[in-house]
Amino acid sequence: MPIINIAVSTAPDADRSARIAAEITELTHQHLHKDPTVTAVAISHIDPNHWFAGGQSLAAQGTESFWLDIKVVDGTNTKGELADYMAAVFSAMGEALGGVHSESYVHVHEVSAAAYGFGGVTQEYRYIKGRLDAA
Repeated sequence: MPIINIAVSTAPDADRSARIAAEITELTHQHLHKDPTVTAVAISHIDPNHWFAGGQSLAAQGTESFWLDIKVVDGTNTKGELADYMAAVFSAMGEALGGVHSESYVHVHEVSAAAYGFGGVTQEYRYIKGRLDAA
């Protein structure tokens, strides 16, 4: 059920966006064990003339970059899972964008289950309801 926001320094391309969304959804399932049927991905595009790394625009450097921001419930993943996810995302985005600047980022926000949810219901409520239903 994570929401994933990805900014890329490329022109909009629906096919590339679909490939990125599918790959990141799969990596999120594989490494963080999140259900792909309730994973949301939003991709935005920033002109490389307006994205700077190390004081120079990406356009001037002739490279691409990305920023991936994902929110998951705190305590649901180990440090090893998070590290493996970040490495896999960096590799996948490099392939999707044709190589990326080292100043490309993955940020995993671990948020409280009581303060995070979808469809108007918190993840904490879903957890408690699931336990009660199982009993």
